[in-house]
Order: sequence, then structure tokens, then C-alpha cells
Amino acid sequence: MEKKKSFFQRFLDGLEKVGNKLPDPFMLFVILALFMIVLSWVFSLFQASVTHPGTGEELFVKSLISGEGLQFILTSMLSNFTGFAPLGLVLTMMLGIGLAEKVGLLDYAVRKTILKSPPALITYTVVFVGILGNLASDAAVILIPPLAAFVFYKVGRHPLAGLAAGFAGAGAGFTANLFIAGTDALLSGITTEAAAILDETMVVTPVDNWYFNVVSVFVLTIVGGLITTKFVEPRLGNYSGEVEEEENSEDLPNAKSGFKKAVVAGLLYIALIVVIILLPNSPLTNEDGGLVPSPFLSGIIPIILIFFIVISVVFGMNVGKIKSSKDVSHYMSEAIKDMSSYIVMVFAIAQFIAYFNWSNLGVWVAVNGAEFLKEIQFTGMGLILGYIVFTALLNFLITSGSAKWAVEAPIFVPMFMQLGYHPAFTQVAYRIADSSTNILTPLFPYMVIILSFMKKYDKNANVGTYMSLMLPYSLAFLLTWVILIFIFYYAGIPFGPGITPHL
Repeated sequence: MEKKKSFFQRFLDGLEKVGNKLPDPFMLFVILALFMIVLSWVFSLFQASVTHPGTGEELFVKSLISGEGLQFILTSMLSNFTGFAPLGLVLTMMLGIGLAEKVGLLDYAVRKTILKSPPALITYTVVFVGILGNLASDAAVILIPPLAAFVFYKVGRHPLAGLAAGFAGAGAGFTANLFIAGTDALLSGITTEAAAILDETMVVTPVDNWYFNVVSVFVLTIVGGLITTKFVEPRLGNYSGEVEEEENSEDLPNAKSGFKKAVVAGLLYIALIVVIILLPNSPLTNEDGGLVPSPFLSGIIPIILIFFIVISVVFGMNVGKIKSSKDVSHYMSEAIKDMSSYIVMVFAIAQFIAYFNWSNLGVWVAVNGAEFLKEIQFTGMGLILGYIVFTALLNFLITSGSAKWAVEAPIFVPMFMQLGYHPAFTQVAYRIADSSTNILTPLFPYMVIILSFMKKYDKNANVGTYMSLMLPYSLAFLLTWVILIFIFYYAGIPFGPGITPHL
């Protein structure tokens, strides 16, 4: 007789069925773009209009199913794609970070950080490195959990606890970092595009959430460590299994000295930037000698790119990975190849957002939505909390962070701007909701990979095992982040250089 499934199991099965019926992100945005075309036509039939809050001009919703609309679709298709702000930002970041990954620098740094950690700090180090691992994007989700499980096994602790801690840091803590990562460039670009619906001069930079992200790293490290030691490990108990150990791949030749030289080169580069900033009438500061705003912040992506190129080339030359300039361009090309699916998806995203903007539906939704929220008096942090919960639940159906933000940003960024909230603040609310529930959704593409890692140490491990391990981290991270955003909000702490919740 087949065992009756629990309500929670049936709930997960239902989510999986619904999620599997969704098309891949590219086709999803093609469908959304087509839907936007039809929607603009319907709204235009009723002569829907709205008064632009900035100019006072009455704007009518324009139909994309018209002569003017067809001209726009055909003549703007290429410029929509090539002019899409996140495209250049993300690809530029990946030139540097991808080079560091291809020459083995990121792999070496992650492994040595975990393996050399003092036993008492291993748990916190695993979570900390997992969170910082998003510099290597999705590579961290594959690299860090099995290494963490191996380290826990070696010191006599339950390997699944190490795997869970590493995956929680890399998966649920994905949006936090001490450094400016590709995620910052990607999301800020989409946010800027969405904010332009109401204010074309509004620019959200990759550093606008940086202060919040830095604090998040340390707070989540402590929370993740406590969840591991106080909840996960006691529940798992002592590990009595035996594992057929694989031989560790040896480090690249001269990897240790190469890493030291790369660190020195990186510090010298940072020192050079600081010296330039401190120069009288520095080209990197504003007219008052400050940094907010400044050419330094505006040019942060090229500055970070050069940093990664410097340390990667130094490391690569020392380990024999880079023997000529051809090798540098080769590894960068390989990194861009890995981004091919993103580039394809951006083509469809760019059209969807452009149609949303051109038709004036974005302004109509933002203004009327904001007015509705004001009428029902649903504003303030209660509204932000509701939005966080909404996005966290939506993550169960659309797991791609960039794809989901591309859908939400054109609606919520202008709407919240109408209520007086800065686009970068709305972006923070989105990021914490999206990141914290990544590890819970059965549609997360790396769930299957983590399950295969789990079976190495527990052959009976299944989805239920996975969910019971990851649920405490997901809920704890989400609750912690909600508390943190409230603290920043009410204490008046900037979320990034010059960024407060309100415009």
C-alpha cells in the first residue's frame, strides 16, 4: 500500500508541477512581450490615460497594435537589446571575475580558506565563504557545499551539516557580499531602466546597496553558524557512515606563492586608487572633493574589472596558466561563452521592458497603483514587508533572480517611487526576498546537484531530507534580513553611499 503523502509533500508536488509547466526564461519573456502588445491595445481602446507625476503631462496608453506601434517594434528592437543597461555591466564584470575563475584563483582561495580554518570556526567560515562565493556566481553553489561536507567529515562532524551550511551561504545568502559582485551590476541596471519610466535622470549604481550587503555578510554568517550548530547538527546526530574518499586534486604548481603575489598586487592596485582619490582636484572625486556622487562611483565597474584582471594575471602567470596575452583573451572568451544563455535571455527581457515603457503602461500602473495604496492607507514598512513576502513566494515559481526582477522592477520600482521610496531601497527589499528562499524551491536548478552530493554520505537522502535541512536556514535568513532592513530604515542608516529609503 502506498504511503499517504503529507500535506507539505503534496504542496511541494503541486509547486513542482506548476513550475515545470512554465517555459524557460527566454520564452517566458517572449510571451510576456506578446501579452504586453495585446494589453496595450486593450487599454488604448478604453482611452486609458494618466497624469505624469513629474511633468504634469496627460499620457494616454499607446497601442503596440498600430502603425506607430509596429514601427516602434521593428525600429527599436536592436537598440532595445544593445542599449539595455545590465548587459554591458554584467558582461564587463564577467570578463574580470571569469578570468579569475578560469585561471584557478577563485577555486584556490575558496578551498584554502575553508581547509585552513580553525576547528572552532569551521562552521562560520563555511557560511562566510559560501556567502562571498557569489563573486563566482553559480560556481559557488557547486564548489563550496561538497568542500564543506568533506571538511566536516574530516574533523568528525556530520558531513550533511557542512554541506547544508555551505549551500545555505552560497544559495540563500547569495545577494550579500563584501565586494561589488556581478549581481549588483545586473540588478542595478534593471532598476535604472525601471526607474526611467518616471524619472530618466534616476541612476541606481552597483554600490547603492553595498553598506547593507556588507552588514548582511557578518550577520548572516553568525545566524547561519548558529542554525548549523544549534538546530541542524543536533537533529542529524553523530555520523557513523563510511565514505569512499576521492583523491584530492593537487594544487596548481606555485599556487601558494602565486596567491600571495596576487594579494600583494591587488593591495598595490587599491593603494593606487586611494592615492588618486586623495590627490588635490582628483579626477575621481566631485567638485567638492567628495565621493557621492563622483566619477569614482560612476566608474566603479571598470575599476573592479581592472582589479580582477591584475590579480588574475599575476596568479595565472605564477601557476603557468597564463604564458602570453593570448591566454588572457582566451580565458575571458571562455567566461563570456558561459554567459551565452544570459545574453539570449536579455534580448527578450529588453523588448518586454521597452514595450512596457513605450506604451505608457508602466506609468499608468505605477501612478494608479500608488494612489490605490494611499487610499487604503497601505504604505510604510507594512507595505515593504508585504512586498518581501510576495517576492519570497513568487520565488517558488520563477527561480531566476534576474528574470524575476525584470518582471517586477517595471511595476514596483515606479510604484514605490510614487510613494516616495528610492529605487535602490525597493531593490534591497527584492534582493533579500529572492535570495533567502532560493534553497527551498524544488525548481532551483542546483537542488538536484546538492541531492547527489548528499547521497554520497547518506544513500537514503531524498527531497524530504533536503527540505528539512534547508528550511531552518531559509526562514532564519529571511527573518534576519527583515529585521535588518527595519533597523536600517528606522535608524536612518544609509543602504549605500548617499542612499536612504526615501527620495
